[in-house]
Amino acid sequence: MTMTTVAADHLLPGITASDVDTARLRMRVLAREGATLEPGARVLLLVHGNVSSSLFYQRLMLALADEMPDLVTLAPDLRGYGETEPAPIDASRGLGDHVDDLLSLLDALGLDAVDAFGWSMGGGVVARLAVDAPGRVRSLTLQAPISPYGFGATTDAQGTLATPDAAGTGGGGANPRFAALLAAGSVEGDGTPEAPEASAPRATLRAVYVAPREEPWPDEDMWVASMCTTSVGPDHYPGDATPSENWPGFAPGRRGILNSMSPLFCRWDDLAVAPGPDILWVYGDADRIVSDASGLDLAVLGAAGVLPGYPGADVLPPQPMIAQTRAVLEAYRAAGGSYRELCLPGVGHSPHLEADVQVRSALVAHLRATG
Repeated sequence: MTMTTVAADHLLPGITASDVDTARLRMRVLAREGATLEPGARVLLLVHGNVSSSLFYQRLMLALADEMPDLVTLAPDLRGYGETEPAPIDASRGLGDHVDDLLSLLDALGLDAVDAFGWSMGGGVVARLAVDAPGRVRSLTLQAPISPYGFGATTDAQGTLATPDAAGTGGGGANPRFAALLAAGSVEGDGTPEAPEASAPRATLRAVYVAPREEPWPDEDMWVASMCTTSVGPDHYPGDATPSENWPGFAPGRRGILNSMSPLFCRWDDLAVAPGPDILWVYGDADRIVSDASGLDLAVLGAAGVLPGYPGADVLPPQPMIAQTRAVLEAYRAAGGSYRELCLPGVGHSPHLEADVQVRSALVAHLRATG
């Protein structure tokens, strides 16, 4: 195993960056300064979401060091994000490339089992990790996780597809201007920090990553820099697309990240088949990305008249994402597993940033209860 400390931009004091050569690819990993992987160390793996990176976890890592000094926190960049090698994403495997990358990382670091915390897309990744590698996840924290039936085009709590080809999901649904600005590293687009272009990363962060507020967040520059580390193209963000006879005229391709989250390929509802670790589910009731009326769900945009030709809610209703997650977790409990639900009022898609004290308190209690 080769783990090399490296210089990196946007690191907070007390955080270090290392590169780890695994059997699959080179991965960038953040850790708390001075932390060592002694035999038997308890490790919390922090897995980020789409259009982000490990940088979003730095404040949480530092705060946890005060409350659980013996806990080792590791925050890797997934492929196509941050400073990890941008290997292509095979969307036909769902989130499988990310799961296998993490398993390869654990093997390279000599870690038999970890506690896992996943945010948004990362919630789906760690849920699949728990399913695909029984015994390697001690406890599971799902923060605003992607639905167990992927993103978009499912009609009920059981994840029934609206159309056989999952039309309206995948790479074709991305805003091309947003993708172009990401690729250019242009955080404001044609605007300014005070008034960024509507499709710019900074405006997107303010509108949907966190619940809108009047004052910018102190770490906003770091967060938008993290967003702009996203690799852009058909193998990464947003991915490719295929034509469809169903509204809105496209269906998922088989390359790139948005296709990997299509309901054709992305599933973690089988978590309930063989219950494993205790689960903490955290989300905000003002989330605009993962909700029962997501602002990024094309059915919601169609119903609002933003996209023309919407076939109606009887054909394509908004995806009930929260209801789907709760149904799977209730099935997990019925099968003998355990989960706790924490809904935070007024909080958006990033509870660990917006309600850091509440999230940290719940996480510490969860970790201590699972000993």
